[in-house]
Amino acid sequence: MAIIKCPECGRQISDKAPTCPNCGVEIAGKVIKCAQCGEVYFNNQESCPNCHHHTPLSVQINNDNTAELTQNEKETKQQADIPTVQIPVPPINHSSSISSKQQPPKRKKSIAGPVIISLIIAVALCGVCFYFYNNTKKEKEMNDYAFAMKSDDPLVLQTYLNNNLDAPAEHRDSVMARMEFLKRQDSDWSNALVSGSKFALQDYLAKHPDSEHAQEARHKIDSIDWADASNENTLEAVQLYLAQHANGEHVDEANAALKKIKTQTVMQEDRAIVTQSLRRFFQSVNARNESGLEDAVTPLLTNFLGKTDATKADVLTFMRKIYKDDIINMNWRLNNDYKIDKKEIGDERYEYTVSVSALQSIERTDKDKEKEARYRIKATIDPDGYISAMTMTKILE
Repeated sequence: MAIIKCPECGRQISDKAPTCPNCGVEIAGKVIKCAQCGEVYFNNQESCPNCHHHTPLSVQINNDNTAELTQNEKETKQQADIPTVQIPVPPINHSSSISSKQQPPKRKKSIAGPVIISLIIAVALCGVCFYFYNNTKKEKEMNDYAFAMKSDDPLVLQTYLNNNLDAPAEHRDSVMARMEFLKRQDSDWSNALVSGSKFALQDYLAKHPDSEHAQEARHKIDSIDWADASNENTLEAVQLYLAQHANGEHVDEANAALKKIKTQTVMQEDRAIVTQSLRRFFQSVNARNESGLEDAVTPLLTNFLGKTDATKADVLTFMRKIYKDDIINMNWRLNNDYKIDKKEIGDERYEYTVSVSALQSIERTDKDKEKEARYRIKATIDPDGYISAMTMTKILE
């Protein structure tokens, strides 16, 4: 008895096993071990698939025939040596035979027949009972063996060994081989748990993808990734977790965190809304475009240059006032020092508060008057990109 690799699927099994419990191919009496390299292969193959050493099948057959012939010759010789013995036949006494016929003896009633019949019936019943008992026992052992070989619980395997001491050797060998495999697997799992690292858990899953601990390993990896993402608490970290664990245990928490981060973080699209809104306003002022200026603000502004509940007409009045008679041209240029805050006022709808500096360049007919000024612009912009409030403070140098 030895543990070999199945030539079909490579699983470790007993060389006495009738079939491989993994792929079902016949094993006992169907395999041979190469005398050249030690490879195990099917004995109906002409040569070893590893080293191509010829299978010594014909040699075995010739040796078996020679041995059988020698045995037959010995038996024939023994029979020839036995001397013939002639047994003398006694003469027949016809008178006594006639006398016995004339006076037949009286028959005695015999009880041997019923006793023998009873014994035969009893033996037959015992044989039938033993047959059914033996079959039931074999069937139970086969069921226990099949259940044990499918189980990942070492206790189940040990129970089989304890309860089936007279099981076929190949079955017990296979069960013990599986116990050794599970022990190695449990050792790898213990090492992964002690390490507690994502790498160790991933390595365990790579080696034992169908282990009973596979789901627990995935759970721990999911928890590690979420802990890293939540501790970093950045848009990139949370998005990475969602990409790696689309069906993870913390998806709802990750989506909530992502929404909160977006609420507190000015995204690239938020900055685009703010800059486009302010540029549209001041480009309209530069071009004296009244319709463009009206389109840049809400119908009612909460505050415009100190006036509450200002209208679009108030905004047009502002533009007309700053263009004095001596002004030929005016150009407002926003600097790139935006400071933007955002507040959620609806489901993923945000209101923006912005502060930015601006340079006003003026071309005048009177060259002695101011030609340049700096301002601090503060504005509130709604989710649709319209200015709902604005103040302008001149920066004195």
